[in-house]
Amino acid sequence: MVEMNMIQSLNSALEHQLKNDENVLIFGEDVGYFGGVFRVTSGLQEKFGAHRVFDSPLAEGGIAAIAMGMGLNGLRPVAEIQFADYIFPAYDQIVNEIAKLRHRSGGEFSTPVTFRTPAGGGIKGGHHHSQSPEAQFTHTPGLKVVYCSDPYNAKGLLASAIESNDPVIFFEPKRCYRGPFYGDPHNVPTWKGHPRGEVPEEYYNIPLEEARIVQEGDDCTVIAYGTMVHVCEEAIRKSGISCELIDLQTLVPWDRDTVVNSVKKTGRCVIVHEAPKTSGFGAEMSASVQERCFYHLQAPIKRVTGWDTPFPHSTEWDYLPSVERISSAIKETQED
Repeated sequence: MVEMNMIQSLNSALEHQLKNDENVLIFGEDVGYFGGVFRVTSGLQEKFGAHRVFDSPLAEGGIAAIAMGMGLNGLRPVAEIQFADYIFPAYDQIVNEIAKLRHRSGGEFSTPVTFRTPAGGGIKGGHHHSQSPEAQFTHTPGLKVVYCSDPYNAKGLLASAIESNDPVIFFEPKRCYRGPFYGDPHNVPTWKGHPRGEVPEEYYNIPLEEARIVQEGDDCTVIAYGTMVHVCEEAIRKSGISCELIDLQTLVPWDRDTVVNSVKKTGRCVIVHEAPKTSGFGAEMSASVQERCFYHLQAPIKRVTGWDTPFPHSTEWDYLPSVERISSAIKETQED
């Protein structure tokens, strides 16, 4: 095991894939010589050459279209979209072409494409560098959607994403690249000394359909992914209530069994995500839990999310789900 932050663990996953499969290649805006704006691909072009790790023009639609063609012709491309907010110019290619190819061709063709993209707030990025558009893609059959939360699962999940024969949208919480975020912008630890910062140097993977129980509890199930996993840890501690915290890890396909079994045990459920509340992925989870756990629920399901507004710049910390908001929601589930 080696101590790594999330940038280093993602870089390690990419290096293993490039070594183990000559059909894997990486491209995107500034990923080659510069190593990516967050340095995730740093050093890979030097190790594997400019024919396998290379820069693209600032044209996300073109990146997606080229990735699709590569996948059709036997390659396994990993395309970086520099920020998740920039993925929308590629939306038509991803949703109308890439996601549907296996089905349109009756299984004759597939596009094993992975789109890596940093998502979420917490870096004072304002409107165009802070959004969490995961629900735009969970609503598209044919795509897998992953949202890692720490160095250990980032490496294992990325390996599985690249090896998948279906297209994958792989969201990386940029707030957690260099350390977990517990909701206090004035106290920002690194991954040093954190158990999830201990990462094997060798290859491993984590199945895409498995959630992770971060901590067990008896009185409330709290479900989160990305940065919010760590904010929820602090909120649970402050609430003083025995909560079972689930890191979803993969949104499509999501691990309904783990969630349902937990809610049947606790009888209560709080769902947390950064994206706006209306039509957010939490709404899908809430409906699924209600359908499967109706007679076990002892309180209404609570959702703690971003607000239904464009992501702000100057009031970022009021927009993101806070320790206080999450803790209050947990306590409300305990009321008679």
